Amino acid sequence: MQKIKSLMTRQGLRSPQESVNDLSPIESFRIPTKEELRELHEEPTDPQAQQEIINSIEEVYFSNDSFDIVKYELERLPPVLSLQELEEYRDKLKQQQAAVSKKVADLILEKQPAYVEELERVTSLQTGLQLAAVICTNGRRHLNIAKEGFTQTSLGLLANQRKRQLLIGLLKSLRTIKTLEEDYPGAIQLCLECQKAASTFKHYSCISELNSKLQDTLEQIEEQLDVALSKICKNFDINHYTKVQQAYRLLGKTQTAMDQLHMHFTQAIHNTVFQVVLGYVELCAGNTDTKFQKLQYKDLCTHITSDSYIPCLADLCKALWEVMLSYYRTMQWHENHDQDEAAVVSSVSDGNNVIGTEENSFDRNYVKKKLEHGLSRIWQDVQLKVKTYLLGTDLSNFKYDDFIFVLDIISRLMQVGEEFCGSKSEVLQESIRKQSVNYFKTYHRTRLEELRMFLENETWELCPVKSSFSILQLHEFKFMEQSRSPSVSPSKQPASAISSTVTLFEQYCNGGNPFEIQADSKDDETEDVLASNGYESDEQEKSAYQEYDSDSDVPEELKRDYVDEQTGDAPIKSVSRETLRSRKRSDYNLNKVNAPILTNTTLNVIRLVGKYMQMMNILKPIAFDVIHFMSQLFDYYLYAVYTFFGRNDTPILTSSLCASNREQHSARQFESTGLGLSSSRLRTTLNRIQESLIDLEVSGDPSGTLTAAEERKEKVPSPHLSHLVVLTSGNSLYGLAERVVATESLVFLAEQFEFLQPHLDAVMPAAKKPFLQQFYSQTVSTASELRKPVYWIVAAKAIDYEQMLLLMANVKWDVKEIMSQHNVYVDALLKEFEEFNRRLNDVSKRVRIPLPVSNILWEHCIRLANRTLVEGYANVKKCSNEGRALMQLDFQQFLMKLEKLTDIRPIPDKEFVETYIKAYYLTENDMECWIKEHREYSTKQLTNLVNICLGTYINKKARQKLLATIDDIDRPKR
Repeated sequence: MQKIKSLMTRQGLRSPQESVNDLSPIESFRIPTKEELRELHEEPTDPQAQQEIINSIEEVYFSNDSFDIVKYELERLPPVLSLQELEEYRDKLKQQQAAVSKKVADLILEKQPAYVEELERVTSLQTGLQLAAVICTNGRRHLNIAKEGFTQTSLGLLANQRKRQLLIGLLKSLRTIKTLEEDYPGAIQLCLECQKAASTFKHYSCISELNSKLQDTLEQIEEQLDVALSKICKNFDINHYTKVQQAYRLLGKTQTAMDQLHMHFTQAIHNTVFQVVLGYVELCAGNTDTKFQKLQYKDLCTHITSDSYIPCLADLCKALWEVMLSYYRTMQWHENHDQDEAAVVSSVSDGNNVIGTEENSFDRNYVKKKLEHGLSRIWQDVQLKVKTYLLGTDLSNFKYDDFIFVLDIISRLMQVGEEFCGSKSEVLQESIRKQSVNYFKTYHRTRLEELRMFLENETWELCPVKSSFSILQLHEFKFMEQSRSPSVSPSKQPASAISSTVTLFEQYCNGGNPFEIQADSKDDETEDVLASNGYESDEQEKSAYQEYDSDSDVPEELKRDYVDEQTGDAPIKSVSRETLRSRKRSDYNLNKVNAPILTNTTLNVIRLVGKYMQMMNILKPIAFDVIHFMSQLFDYYLYAVYTFFGRNDTPILTSSLCASNREQHSARQFESTGLGLSSSRLRTTLNRIQESLIDLEVSGDPSGTLTAAEERKEKVPSPHLSHLVVLTSGNSLYGLAERVVATESLVFLAEQFEFLQPHLDAVMPAAKKPFLQQFYSQTVSTASELRKPVYWIVAAKAIDYEQMLLLMANVKWDVKEIMSQHNVYVDALLKEFEEFNRRLNDVSKRVRIPLPVSNILWEHCIRLANRTLVEGYANVKKCSNEGRALMQLDFQQFLMKLEKLTDIRPIPDKEFVETYIKAYYLTENDMECWIKEHREYSTKQLTNLVNICLGTYINKKARQKLLATIDDIDRPKR
């Protein structure tokens, strides 16, 4: 049977029992088919024969599984093969295989019922196992739910309860320990008592070791006491400090404690500023690189960025304030403690305590002097640290508001120093002065360039402001309305007024910080200074022009070409002089409620002045530099107005009409009289401005010295008038509106400087006050003097004086009878004045012409007309006594009509004409004296008097004598 099994295995067959044992849900034994069983039954059924055939199988076929049957049979083949033998041997092997297969089939059929039964049992067992797996899975899931919902939670609660009990016990222990913490006097007292007790029993060896331990403990307490003392420097606590001082007193080291305290304050200042700056440097660097921690404080300050400069400075000052406040409170504690001890000593007069009292008094005096000396020392350390920070960054490119904020913080810090120890903060003042001057030079240079740009683009149109306009309404001057110390920043002044007797230390002793950065209030920045079209309201504008009529104040007789004085043809209604004056004033002022005349550029200059004064108000040490720069703003504005409107680059009376020598001499006469030209003070001021402020060079000279280059940096190119401003049109009176706006805005600016003079004088150093006085006396006061040269150009062009000279040249003056009718040139001249008056009224519709301006214009025109009359009379070749009377008639007619056009009294240069006409009647002796006394006339005019008036009455020698006198008078003028 074993051989059969082995052979079955060799042939890939399994025994029925093995097949049953190896069954799985996936694989089962293959039952032979009916055809296979039928073939097996057809074989010989003799069991004996089958057994013999099976027994004839060689043993090697029943060996191990690795036996190769094919290889074995091939190796047994004889060297010489015989087909018959091979076939016989093959048949034998087939019989053996058939016998084995038959035997296997019989065994299978024999075990078939058992197999089927076992197969059913296995299938049933498989089903049961699957059901058990499902039950186990469900059970495990429910167990997990129960574990999470009950067991784990319950156990967690138990664990937490246990921890709670432990923590409650720990908290009780910590509270017990806390009651023992920082009780330095109690600890030292206990330790000293233990040492005293131990010294009594020191002969015992164990007590000796205990004494050594107590000494070590006392030293450890002193170390901890020193650490506790250092905490006072940043956050003073009165109870904590009281315990520390009591502890040092028990140790008998009160003086040592004070020395250590000052050392800790010095160290606290250094550590505080270093940590604040380091924090900002690392924050701005954006990494945790430790290289910054190794830098010195001076080098660390150079790594502060512009954006973080102000926040870092504020935090720096806040931290230093805390240190100084702690020192201040420390001094307060000692002052109060000393007073309490003195009261106790005075109440107890026991002689046994005299020695102890003297020792305590000595300690108190030592502490008091040490604290007083430490004030200046600590403030000096603070100044040096802040100075290093200030000079570590270039502030020249900061925005104005940011720089003002820096000044504000430093100003507040200097106030702290003054209250802290009475110091003037020379170190801080010098450092901030350097930064301020450096910043202000750059800032001022930029502002001057902007001012030049504004002036070159200015069209000199009126900027409409309200009649109630005041510079105090501008945001830049809000600081002047606050009654406070100049050292306190305007932006940080609290709304509630703080008594000047309360110091910062008293104010912030119990909390707060004077260096807290607060957002600026935007409410104060609102400005309401502009008016609509230059009027306060539309009603005022309407009423102003309703009263205006360009010809309403001109008498009809002046509109006629000819008026007969003797017959009085075409008389007119008489108009009172007062009525004329009131009308003229209303015409030129237009009732525009006298609103200030200024331009946008003027307003910008005023705002700049306000900003400059803010800086000067915060930092007095740079007051002179700031006022000097303020004066340059005014100088440049004045120079620009003069350059644009006050220069007369082309001769007024030397046009093509003035071809004759006589008329060219007439032009020189007007120029030589100095009529309308600048005063000597104004010319001096303009020359000074040109030399010190104006850069007249077009391009830099590369061969120039370094000093010259530096000087040029301080200068500004001369401005150029905008091409939009037209000054050559007669209809607009040669830009009179623009001239009025320019000159009157300059006068208004000068008035504002006059208003600010007391404020500037209050902050100006005493040694520099002569500069301020000179600036006001020689520059600001000359602003109104610029009116004359500016308006003289208009007056010289508005009236056709050349035409009048031509008309006078055609008059016959050697008449033989007294004339009753004036000459035509008088009517022509009066018509010119009427036209001038009309155009002046037209201009006044655009711009209010102040009374001083209209007076100057009329004065210039009348003065030029009178000078022209004298020049015309001086051109006379022949003149009789009747002709001289005609001259007087013409001039009186001119005066009579002119007085109806203007309210200027007296008429300018009236005596100049009348005196010249009357000179025609002088004798030879009187003439010589008259010539010497009247040097206001030109050589030509005097010579004409001699030749025409006396030429027919005196001999040649006398005439030569008079001409020589004239020549002597004229010689110094050449």
